Amino acid sequence: MKILLAPSETKTHGGCENFSLENLLFSELTPTRKILLHKYTNILQKNNFDELSKMFGLKKEADIIYHNKDIIHELTMKAIERYTGVAFDYLNYSSLTKNEKDYIDNNVILCSNLFGFLRADDMIPEYRLKQGAAIGDLKPEKFYKEQSYLMEEYLSNEDILDLRASFYDKFYKPTRSYTTLKFIKDGKVVSHWAKAYRGIVLHEIAKNNINNLEEFMKLSIESLIIDEIQTKKNKTEIIYTIDN
Repeated sequence: MKILLAPSETKTHGGCENFSLENLLFSELTPTRKILLHKYTNILQKNNFDELSKMFGLKKEADIIYHNKDIIHELTMKAIERYTGVAFDYLNYSSLTKNEKDYIDNNVILCSNLFGFLRADDMIPEYRLKQGAAIGDLKPEKFYKEQSYLMEEYLSNEDILDLRASFYDKFYKPTRSYTTLKFIKDGKVVSHWAKAYRGIVLHEIAKNNINNLEEFMKLSIESLIIDEIQTKKNKTEIIYTIDN
């Protein structure tokens, strides 16, 4: 089973290895990544405050200055450790055992707004790019959508659990059967905090070494009760009631 996870705009600092585009998932995407990175770097070098503010999704000058750096020569860390934010806090990757981390590394696919499709253990630098922002006149989602057949081939023999926000359908939307999750509390759909529950679910999947959707359906997760399962075309949605 492969799990699709959205990235976050916020990142942690630091790293331990030099960056190599060629070592990321799907070497076939290297030319596309080079085009986007070249445009991204050109914008950084122009140092236009308004343009950087829009691309970064930031307003404070100090924040913009911090992120205006040569990311190609920055040190890297695993993508799953680089990204921060609610889902990643609740996944709590650092608390997992080696086997549980290996599970995440091997089975989670992230969709970077800059680098496209990544394995959780792909080594990436710290960068900043607002979700949905263009890089100059280039729209990353359009570039990666055109090559999403790579994901189709990669996932052809896998059960797919899609934990991404719907925005990332613009990069890749499965054409074969896949499963998503919805969380309900007090009769209302949870939106922002759905990220937390996605992180919790992923944490439990890793701890229990879940290999397919059949095993996942049997997984008991504290405070989550399956209320309904809806299937429409190739999408199955598991609806959880939050019991706390």
